[in-house]
Amino acid sequence: MSNSSSSPKNIPRDPSQEADDQVLDLALRPSKFEEYIGQENAKKNLSILVGAAKKRGEALDHILIHGPAGLGKTTLAYIIAKEFGTGIRITSGAALEKAGDIGSILTGLTDGDFLFIDEVHRLNKAVEETLYPAMENCSLDIIIGKGNSAKTLQIKLPRFTLIAATTRISLLSNPFRSRFGASYKLDFYDQPEMEKIVARSAKLLNIPIVPDAISAVAKASRFTPRIANRLLKRARDYAQFKNTEQVTDKIAVEALELLGIDEIGLENTDRKIMEVIAKNFNGGPAGLKSIAAAVAEEEDTIEDVYEPYLMRLGLLIRTSRGRIITESAYKHLGMEKPDNQQASLL
Repeated sequence: MSNSSSSPKNIPRDPSQEADDQVLDLALRPSKFEEYIGQENAKKNLSILVGAAKKRGEALDHILIHGPAGLGKTTLAYIIAKEFGTGIRITSGAALEKAGDIGSILTGLTDGDFLFIDEVHRLNKAVEETLYPAMENCSLDIIIGKGNSAKTLQIKLPRFTLIAATTRISLLSNPFRSRFGASYKLDFYDQPEMEKIVARSAKLLNIPIVPDAISAVAKASRFTPRIANRLLKRARDYAQFKNTEQVTDKIAVEALELLGIDEIGLENTDRKIMEVIAKNFNGGPAGLKSIAAAVAEEEDTIEDVYEPYLMRLGLLIRTSRGRIITESAYKHLGMEKPDNQQASLL
């Protein structure tokens, strides 16, 4: 069984499908707050922040948005910029390797522009420190020369707003976090919200789909819109491959099975993580390094991608001594929970 990141061999894929998916993702992206489903608290507060700043004729405070991947952080950045009617530059923390990289972007902005940095926790120290005066005083400090002869040249920047997104807010330094005037956390969506998102995307993509299939795709989407849209498109592909006019419940389930995704959205790696803890560590506690080695995955990937969903479903618990799977995990795997598991750590 393959995981969801690989294409099912049974379904022909057009070589241009990846590019097509990116175009479709842009088409599905909400362009205003009213179209954005879920995240009501963050959406309401951002609407107030944007509305008040527009009335004053001022630029927004710098904004930090954090939460698991795929929940709509980038989409919110686009919506905010569109509400203001100004430009937005998009980059990522990993792409900004040296101070000169961020300097060239900042000097290319115009007054009122937005700069969006995704995965901002991956900024190196030099780039982060270059941002400090830019965020506080709209200035860029350039050091010319070295040692005692070094001089600082200060360049005035246009008034801009930094919108930063991260999946790991704990990795941001306190001085950096303190420079954001507003911080919002995005949480996983619930089933009704996911069904609304799938139904909206199906309508925009002109995909005929029955209500039960909408529910199946939503339930398997890990409470994440990005995944829901991907699964919907793969269900559409499978329906076309089977010469079916609409995505039925049966078509949706079969498409998910081909992707190695079960009825609650668990992928092959999710199940391997639970099985390793169950079989190799008697249910836990198990250390992250040991789990990563056993399932041949990066520690960060397990911690950022797989564990949050397993914890949300109540299948896994993090403790100070390691990871433990719950009785629900044993039931899902069809295994008996051992009597000698260290239940006191739960």
